Amino acid sequence: MNISAAVVVEGLNKNFKKVHALRNVSLQVEQGIIFGLLGPNGAGKTTLIRLCIGATRKTGGQISVLGFEPIAQKWALRKQIGYMPQEPALYDDLSARDNIRFFGNAHQIENFNQRVDEVIEFIGLSDRARDQVYTFSGGMKQRVSLACALVHQPRILLLDEPTSGIDPQLRETFWKHFRTLCDQGVTIIISTHQMDEAVHCDKLAILHDGKVLTCDSPHNIMWNGKARINLWKGNQREIHESFNYPTQLPELLHQHGLDPAITRIEVEEDTLETIVLRLIHDQEENQSNEVENDPGD
Repeated sequence: MNISAAVVVEGLNKNFKKVHALRNVSLQVEQGIIFGLLGPNGAGKTTLIRLCIGATRKTGGQISVLGFEPIAQKWALRKQIGYMPQEPALYDDLSARDNIRFFGNAHQIENFNQRVDEVIEFIGLSDRARDQVYTFSGGMKQRVSLACALVHQPRILLLDEPTSGIDPQLRETFWKHFRTLCDQGVTIIISTHQMDEAVHCDKLAILHDGKVLTCDSPHNIMWNGKARINLWKGNQREIHESFNYPTQLPELLHQHGLDPAITRIEVEEDTLETIVLRLIHDQEENQSNEVENDPGD
């Protein structure tokens, strides 16, 4: 097990009675990166995050977060991690500042008041800091929730669908916050089912039905997609499909001898969503075949 990594998971399983939430999951999160957990609802993203923070017990396998075992060493670990749940867990009758102070009081923070002011400024709510949270919009509550997770300056930040239900402009602001934190050395694990957000991660694990289908950088995952290359000779179009068009396109053009009759070239790449859906379809098809070939049936 690589203890220099922020999170190491090996053969991790989690069952809720007959429900297999995680199935033999293995992955590694390097320090100082944004690591995305991408998948549909029920894929196992929230379960994995809850195992990382020690909020639930594993059924089998190994998990290490900053070198700590999340259950056995939960008090030592919780000083090092920040957690933002999908639904803000705030006190509506308290102000934004008092909510942050309440959650920050669980930690021994030097220059506490100054630190509270810093995170309020970071999330851009200095002018509303003393207003009660019940007067806030959903996006503003999300910002307060993020500040609560950051006030003690954690080394690792775990965010469960942090941009769910907020407008595109605020979502962009959140991702700027995440990148700023990452540049400061904070490791961020973020779960999402938004395909357009996933490409902002440094590394991405795609989950479905409790399994990791693939784990790589978004760029490398996109290379698994197909591209359709359209060559036009006047009004006639030739369509060529390629799984690696940057290297295969020159070969294709060489076949045509860089024909001057080619007046236009179009490349249509698979989207991340198309690739994810294909991975899910392939997994479901493999599971179906395993059931059909099971001699016990």
